[in-house]
Amino acid sequence: MRLIDREDHQKLYMQLYEILKKKIENNEWPVGSQIPTEQELCEMFNVSRATVRTAILELVRQGYLKRQQGKGTFIYKNVVAEGLTMITSLKELMLEGGENFSMNILARTVMMPVDGLHLLLDIPEDKHIIYIKRMWSVEKKSVILQESYIPYHICPLLLEEDIENNSLLELFEKKYGIKITNVKNFMEIAYIKPDEARILGQSENSAAFLLKQKFYSGDTLIMYSRSIKGPNRFGFFIELQRKAA
Repeated sequence: MRLIDREDHQKLYMQLYEILKKKIENNEWPVGSQIPTEQELCEMFNVSRATVRTAILELVRQGYLKRQQGKGTFIYKNVVAEGLTMITSLKELMLEGGENFSMNILARTVMMPVDGLHLLLDIPEDKHIIYIKRMWSVEKKSVILQESYIPYHICPLLLEEDIENNSLLELFEKKYGIKITNVKNFMEIAYIKPDEARILGQSENSAAFLLKQKFYSGDTLIMYSRSIKGPNRFGFFIELQRKAA
């Protein structure tokens, strides 16, 4: 049985939520059966009642569980089939049509947060962050300029990795066990700054497509990224698929 990892950056209730959800989806707890009591779950996973209650409430909200007054909590369905899941990666989103691309690292360093970055990353102003600046090109033409900011304490060894040939998200999940559970995307049209114009080979103040993303593991913000796409290629591609029943 999978246990709670207290060294994990993910919140305890989110770890418990994932464990219980997997039991339901794998039919270890069949539809219609009653789950263990809150006290029993506390003892099974060595967590507080508040942690158990929060995880259960989320499973109820997601439709996995159903509470019956005076009787207990029961498995409502083993898989939530409704809804669509985004299966598009950054390169597919920003480089329409699956074009061949190359990526170069322009900067990689540890720095102090400036210009309110500590507020975006939800960290104290005096804490260090990891900064990575990358350029995506198609046929040797600069297309996307991406800047990523990660709180240093989240992954102190990240800059020692081969980030030019490995996805940051895959490194988080496969190398460091930091599971990304939620991504918030903000899309808008912006005007290219002088330094961005120089790198992208565009005129200063040209309109461009801007994608800002916040990556979360539970309630913890893992990374903030800002990707700007030159005005010569405004199109982008999103693919959604229905979750399997």
